[in-house]
Amino acid sequence: MDWREQLDQLPVTRRQIIAGAAVGGGLAVAWWLWPRHYASPLAPGPNDRDFGGWITIGTDGVVTVAVPQLEMGQGVTTVLAHVAAVELGADWRQVGVEPVPPAGLYANIPLAAKWAPLWSRLPGLAGDPDSRLAESFARSNAFAATADGTSLAAYETPMREAAASARALLAMAAAARWEVDWEECEVEQGLVRHGDRQLGFGALVDEAAELDPPDPPPLRVVPASEEASPAAAELAPAFPRLDLPAKVDGSFLFAADIRLPNMVYASIRHGPLGQPDLARFDTAAVAGLNGLVAVVKSRRYLAAVGESWWIAEQALKAMRPTFVGPKAVESAGALQALDAALDEGETERIVDEGDADDLLARPDYAQDYAVAPAVHATIETASATARFDGGKLELWIAAQAPELTRRAAAKAIGIAPQDVVLYPTAAGGSFDARLERRHAIEVAQIASEVGRPVQLTWPRVQEFQSLPVRPAISARLEAGFEPASGGRLAAWRARLAMPSAMREFGLRLFDNKTPQAAIEHAAGDADALACEGAVPPYAIANVAIDHVPVSIPIPSGRMRGNALAYTAFFTESFIDELAERAGRDPFLYRIEMLGKSPRMADCLRRATRLAGWDGGRRGTGQGLAMVRVGSRDDGGRIACVAQATLAEGGVRVTKLHAAVDIGRIVNHDIARQQIEGGLIFGLSLATGSSVAYEDGKPVPNTLAGLSLPTLADCPEMVIEFLPSEAPPFDPGELGVAVAPPAIANALYSATGVRFRRLPLLSEGL
Repeated sequence: MDWREQLDQLPVTRRQIIAGAAVGGGLAVAWWLWPRHYASPLAPGPNDRDFGGWITIGTDGVVTVAVPQLEMGQGVTTVLAHVAAVELGADWRQVGVEPVPPAGLYANIPLAAKWAPLWSRLPGLAGDPDSRLAESFARSNAFAATADGTSLAAYETPMREAAASARALLAMAAAARWEVDWEECEVEQGLVRHGDRQLGFGALVDEAAELDPPDPPPLRVVPASEEASPAAAELAPAFPRLDLPAKVDGSFLFAADIRLPNMVYASIRHGPLGQPDLARFDTAAVAGLNGLVAVVKSRRYLAAVGESWWIAEQALKAMRPTFVGPKAVESAGALQALDAALDEGETERIVDEGDADDLLARPDYAQDYAVAPAVHATIETASATARFDGGKLELWIAAQAPELTRRAAAKAIGIAPQDVVLYPTAAGGSFDARLERRHAIEVAQIASEVGRPVQLTWPRVQEFQSLPVRPAISARLEAGFEPASGGRLAAWRARLAMPSAMREFGLRLFDNKTPQAAIEHAAGDADALACEGAVPPYAIANVAIDHVPVSIPIPSGRMRGNALAYTAFFTESFIDELAERAGRDPFLYRIEMLGKSPRMADCLRRATRLAGWDGGRRGTGQGLAMVRVGSRDDGGRIACVAQATLAEGGVRVTKLHAAVDIGRIVNHDIARQQIEGGLIFGLSLATGSSVAYEDGKPVPNTLAGLSLPTLADCPEMVIEFLPSEAPPFDPGELGVAVAPPAIANALYSATGVRFRRLPLLSEGL
């Protein structure tokens, strides 16, 4: 029987492989690539070779790739497995993935370096990915967080090295049988070949496991990305998403899908903003309620536990818990402080290049912009399952920062972190919501009190009310023109009045502060990470970026797109206004300032050609925006032309044309999905997603009330990727950042009305 026929008859289903089914009698590689004191969390089976690490190969030929990042729809499981498969020479049909718990072996060092201001007292020394401080922190704290598009930067190289070592070992085992030089063997499509002879991986793993790998690993030459033409598009079907079949047939397990014997279900209530403390509730109202297992009270929540989630939810409604505190938050009043701070607040200088202050003593043009608080609006609300038995806690949860989540749960019930076992599950959406750990703490406390496995799921209104939001911001941008230059910019200054949102987030994540305590501790701190992207991507000699820290009683944090999602809106809207004052085509105005940024200029040209740019003239309904992340030599770029107008019901976006440069593309299909998904998410931020707070409660409090785009609202999208030999860049945030300003500029072209607030058409924050 042909090896491929044997592969098709493997007794391991695709779904089991994806779930991380153990493969006995195999080869595990890459352990020698890291210092030995960072233990692997993969426990080998009775017939496995005890190497630990990144990749296992079974005697049946199945290749299992360890994935230390949270799958939340972005396709990271497929991308990392794709990297391993190409380097190894595996047939994609024999590849599966296994989510792995946090360990120093899987540290995300680039992210630890970027977030150094949040955890280090010496961020200047720890902020370099090559810094020993960043590596030491990441490895000793098993910091494998999924965020900021760092998966490829952190894991492509070690994954390739592991796969290359495994490939060499398999070739060496085959070469020993055939008495040839192993470098003469080819490894591809799951076979080791030499001339007319070939062997499958499964036939070689036992012998390969006894050999020593070459040092350094023999990496393949990685080709540069091809242009996203029909020829390049043909590459995508060769590596389809591993999680897609199970998601289509409904068998894929998300956090809320976990089921355990004797499990019960919990719902919860938290206090309104400004009134966090539980005061009273009516237990008599649920006396004798059939199916109610327990009522668990804490200082900051009331939970009901039932034989079904519906029973628990009905019990909470009947008990009508009341919370107290200093004062319920009214966002209309709270956010007025942001506008006032633009004129009166104390400024912290974040960026200072040249002599912007002198040149802008009397700006030639200035304009104010604002964004409202926005909620994440994931399909799956916060959910986690816990079992506490014999002083040990087991936790099933979708966590973007799994080790910090594990430690927070342990602390909440007074046990050691090593007594907590975390089983990583996929998230039904996150948009950075699952960097928060409050539901992990709560489910651990509830399970420890009830004594049975418990699954806690927040109701939608609790998700909106209790999860920190994308911060509200008021911004003032000022520009000075060079004399008699046709509008060429001499100076630029941006002033952002906003909470220290990343500081707040860091205090919650690394110091386990409550949301209110984080607000208090971050008050008055300058926050460069919260102002990321405020430096315009143009050749302007004199630039100043100021943060005005404003403490407001609305907890804030990260959301997909992060700071770029608002700084790009400010910058690209302002650039359009400056182009109009100069009497210039917005495209030509931008392109003249990109002489030192050829990759960005190329994106801009491609996008306008794709869209048939007509100069942005009044009435065309076309708007342009661009975003660059990183330096001239690395990072990602996107330029987008939106076609939009005002119609019955609000903003109508009909087309989005985007040109994208993300360096060498690992998986074209997933890169396209990420750009398209990002553009739609950006559309949602442009037209909705925002909340206000009345009496401390979010308004609206349902998905239907957020003005999210429906399928009928989704525009035609044309995406073109530019070929590049630069390092790969994660595209997940680019579309989010570029869509709102492109749409705002298109609306100005269509209507002659300039909208300077997000969401668009809103009259105020």
